[in-house]
Amino acid sequence: MASLRDTSQQTADVAGTPDLDGGSVQTLPPSGPPPAGRPAAGGRLRGSGWGPRLELAVLIGPALVVFVAFVILPVVLAAYYGFFSWSGYGPAVDFVGLNNYIVILTDPDFHEALGHNVFIAIMSLILQGPIALGLALLLNRKMRYQSAIRILIFVPYVISEVVVGIGWSLMLQSNGALNGLLERVGLGALTADWLSDPAVAIWTLMVIITWKYIGFATILFLAGLQGIPDELSEAAAIDGASYWQIQRHIVLPLLGPTIRIWAFLSIIGSLQLFDLVWIIWGQYVASTAGTSTMATYMVANGRNAGSYGYGSAVAVVMFLISLAVALLYQRFLLRRDTAGAITGGKA
Repeated sequence: MASLRDTSQQTADVAGTPDLDGGSVQTLPPSGPPPAGRPAAGGRLRGSGWGPRLELAVLIGPALVVFVAFVILPVVLAAYYGFFSWSGYGPAVDFVGLNNYIVILTDPDFHEALGHNVFIAIMSLILQGPIALGLALLLNRKMRYQSAIRILIFVPYVISEVVVGIGWSLMLQSNGALNGLLERVGLGALTADWLSDPAVAIWTLMVIITWKYIGFATILFLAGLQGIPDELSEAAAIDGASYWQIQRHIVLPLLGPTIRIWAFLSIIGSLQLFDLVWIIWGQYVASTAGTSTMATYMVANGRNAGSYGYGSAVAVVMFLISLAVALLYQRFLLRRDTAGAITGGKA
């Protein structure tokens, strides 16, 4: 009996079964290598040596170097030089503290430029959004020459800003093609100083921006429409829903994430607008015609004025404004999209 009890005790210890007396027996850990993907006791994941690390460094390293060199470092240097009265030559030694920022925030010209940026951002959403959405819904239906129409709508977006600016400035001069056409067709009363009249110039800029960037919004909305299953619209049509009811209650809600992403890109681009304004109006006309922006203000009062320290401070203010808008937008408008993605990933 003693030998039988000892044999049972050893079997219970190895197999993890209860003892003959009913007592609990601690199960020994299984022998052999650990399962794949699970680290051994006191060790690291298999395959986490220098090979994967080197591969990760090769893949991420170049992009990280470019990001640090052309994004992080310029921001840091701009923040540094913004505390100096620096002409751009030699070391920055004339420390002025927050004086540059005080001048910026109290300058009426900067307030005017900031107001123009805000106006452009709001009007871009009001003008481009509905037009691009209507074009996307139209081009999403089967029609003749559909591909050609899509290309024609997208062509202005890929044209260089320099070409666009020069072309529009030539057409919109006082003796340009537009005024000449209006006079020839008997509408001479509608002629105007499209580029120099402060009451008209800002709307001229909005027309040019809308023409230039409407193709990007249309293609983006078309891509979002392609991801909406046709079965939903077909089922709603069978239930008696009209075309506009389907667009309002099915298509638009499902297209919401794409619209919010486009609006975010449009707002950030409007806050940083520079090239079209500078090419068409230049430094002096932009300030008098009411089309100046924060970027043109920065170049005019920084580089062109020989005050690189002040220009760096303006760049920092622009960066902070754009960053604040981006964070607030993502916090309150993009939160539902990112939260859904995170929840879906966890599920």
